[in-house]
Amino acid sequence: MTDPAATAHRVREHIVGMCAGPEGGHLGGSMSLVEILTVLYFEVLRVDPERPGAPDRDVLVLSKGHGAICLYAVLAERGFFPVAELAEYARPGSRLMGHPVRAVPGVEMPTGSLGHGLALANGFALADPDRRCFAVMGDGELQEGSVWEAAMTSASLGLGNLTAVIDRNRLQLTGPTEDTVALEPLADRWRSFGWTVREADGHDADALRTAFAPGEPGRPTVVIAHTVKGRGLPAIEGRPNSHYATLKERQAERALAVLRARRRRATA
Repeated sequence: MTDPAATAHRVREHIVGMCAGPEGGHLGGSMSLVEILTVLYFEVLRVDPERPGAPDRDVLVLSKGHGAICLYAVLAERGFFPVAELAEYARPGSRLMGHPVRAVPGVEMPTGSLGHGLALANGFALADPDRRCFAVMGDGELQEGSVWEAAMTSASLGLGNLTAVIDRNRLQLTGPTEDTVALEPLADRWRSFGWTVREADGHDADALRTAFAPGEPGRPTVVIAHTVKGRGLPAIEGRPNSHYATLKERQAERALAVLRARRRRATA
């Protein structure tokens, strides 16, 4: 059985490696996603890397498409494509672009224009009530009105096979979400739209497993996953300027040294 903690450590190292490429990458918001996507792809979703388009698969839409490098790292670790391909991220001719595209095995929809993923997940959930569908969103993304239109639709259609996951790291490009367009009381907002609300530590695999359990029939579920932007690298944790980074060789070496030391301590 896969060790989710060990996998998460490797995913973070892959993310740093991609941010050290010529174009850099969305570092902070990808690091906050790691446990969320690792638990989903390794323990929750019914997917087969050998048959990424299988008709009976579960579906995940990464609505916060700027977290693509985390998704790529998780898909590679899960076996959808070779881990070695991650080194080609953002290079000429690579299918691993700054936002996910369907040319990458395991990517369901191209995303990146924020606020659209939940509506897309509604369609997948409505088309096949026997599959589970997940929409993973950033919290700053919730300032888009289209999210709430889709949320009303999810509840009105009784999509009990749909789960929205919010990466609640409380930061967006310009600073704290609550200083931009306040979201709180976030749980109450979702309840008022007819959703079942669960909250969890977004870096605790056990808590996430519980939160991702199937919901009640006829009612969509939202998981508010409380996370830290830049998780794993103390120098950037909780800092808005971690949003995007092009790491120089020395910076990448230092970051990888920190992550590898943490991995050794965790597995000792």
